[in-house]
This record gives sequence, C-alpha cells and structure tokens, in this order.
Amino acid sequence: MNISVLGCGRWGSFIAWYLSRMGNAVTSWGPEGDPSYEVLKRTGANEYVTLDEKTILTCDLERAVTSAQIIVISISSQGLRGFMQRVMRYPVSDKVFVLCMKGIETGTGKRLSEILVESGVPLQNIAVWVGPGHIQSFVQGIPNCMVIDSQNDALKKELVDRFKSDLIRFYYGNDLLGTEIGAAAKNVMGIAAGVLDVLCVPLKGPLMSRGAREVARLIKAMGGNELSAYGLAHLGDYETTLFSHYSHNRMYGEMLARGRRFEKLAEGVATSEAMKLLGERYGVDLPITRAVYEVCYGSGDDVTRCKEEIGRLFRRSTKPEMYE
Repeated sequence: MNISVLGCGRWGSFIAWYLSRMGNAVTSWGPEGDPSYEVLKRTGANEYVTLDEKTILTCDLERAVTSAQIIVISISSQGLRGFMQRVMRYPVSDKVFVLCMKGIETGTGKRLSEILVESGVPLQNIAVWVGPGHIQSFVQGIPNCMVIDSQNDALKKELVDRFKSDLIRFYYGNDLLGTEIGAAAKNVMGIAAGVLDVLCVPLKGPLMSRGAREVARLIKAMGGNELSAYGLAHLGDYETTLFSHYSHNRMYGEMLARGRRFEKLAEGVATSEAMKLLGERYGVDLPITRAVYEVCYGSGDDVTRCKEEIGRLFRRSTKPEMYE
C-alpha cells in the first residue's frame, strides 16, 4: 500500500516509521526549509526515530499526494484549513485521508474532519487515528491501545486491519464527533495537570474525574455520545497527557505555573479557546476549560493567574456530581 505522511514533526515521523515497519511503501513529506524535514532528509533520523531506508522523503507536495492511496496528515491543527487549500489543488478527491492530529479550529469551533469536508474531501473518505501513546515508549517496543474512527464503517475496519500490530492494538471508534472532541480536549486537561503539578499535586484525581465529565457534557450537547469522553480518545489518554514528562501540554502548564515559557507546540492552548467558544455556543458549563483558557490568555503575572484560577474553581457553587 502506498501511503504518504504529510508532516514530519514528532508524531508525523513516528507514523512514517510505524507504517514502514508494517510493510507499506511510505512517503514522508515536509516543507522545504523546515528544520524537522531538513534533519530527516540529511540524516534519515531525528531525536525520536530512524526511518527505514526505503522511506521516500520529499518536499514536493504534488508528488506526495498523487502517489498515495492513503494520505495521513500530522501537522498543527490550526494550520489545517490553509494546508488543505494547497492539497486540494491536486486530484485527491478519491484518496483516503487519515487525520493523526488533535485539535479544534479557533474562531469557528470546527472539528478537523469538518475542515476536510469543507475543503472538498468526501466524508466517507475521512478517518481519524487518535489515542494514548508517546513515541519514546513506542520505539522502545512498549505497546499501547489506540482508536480509529470514521463515519464509513468499511473504511474504519480496513484501516484497523491494515495498521494493527503487536505494538498498537486498535479499537473501532463509533462516534466520530465524540472521538474528535475528546481527543482535542485531553490536551486542555494536560495543561491543567501541569499547573497542578507545581501548585497542588493531590488534585489530579479530581481533575481526571471532573475533566472527563465536562467534556462528556459538551459532546452530548453537540449531538455525540457522552460515553465517548470515557474512551481511549479522551479519558484513556489521560495517563499519557496528565502524568508523562513527555507531554508537551502538561509541560506547558508546569512551566507557566513556574513563570516560564514552553517554546514547543502545545495544542491545548488553542483548543482551550475553541472549546470555550463551543461551550458558549451550546450552553455547556466548562469550568476547567475556562480556567485553562484564562491561564493561557489572561493578563498579568502567570504564577498569580494560575493560583487565582484554581481558587476560583474551588469557590464555585456546590452542584450534584453528575449535573448536566
């Protein structure tokens, strides 16, 4: 199977490595001049993986998308809409698109699959691949479980059967909306976890419970299955995101609470803004999300702001645990 992976950063390079390992003919695309691409092109490796010598590295987007039957996208979620304008210049409407990324578009609240549909990709040709797991663990041979979801049941089964291995056990998702919202939202909870690691460690248990509950409320209000919040895409990814020192989002929150800046991509920052928008649009109470948004975008001293938001959460009026 010819597969192109668009994006050769941390996760994209792992996907190329993994799919090559599964016997597929893989092309890895990155923009010319991008440091991640240039390192791979020059050495065939980065700090995470060493690519199979059969993997084709290219900065020619037309070559990458027209030569593949399956196009995997792994880029920053906020850049997806503009990137798809470039991709759709080529004859790709019959290709399968797999989104290996987690986020919600700021300003619109659109899920990533919705952006693809609005760009001209048929919904039946779209799947998402999400769930727990860090590259550093996978390359050591430590297995994990993930989920592939799609509105197209036949595509979902085909992809799971093609991609499963002893390293990744896949499950079939059954709620594309909930899978996408849950996967994106766990990064917001990761930022909250990093703040708690610095200021009050014992609250991670309540964060896991209350965080999953507010995401479930949002999914339900949007028309999805609230139980999706308790699946692999969200709650199942908490250990990886809320506790691991590999997590960019947890590290972002930790450094913010220390008054420092984290320079790498933390998707939860933009996602907190997008989720705040969705909460207002659907009339859903998202207290943890709101707190993370204020921590990320508020003014004044970072450390003081983190402490104030935790205090504000504790001063909220008492409610039934499972309130709607």
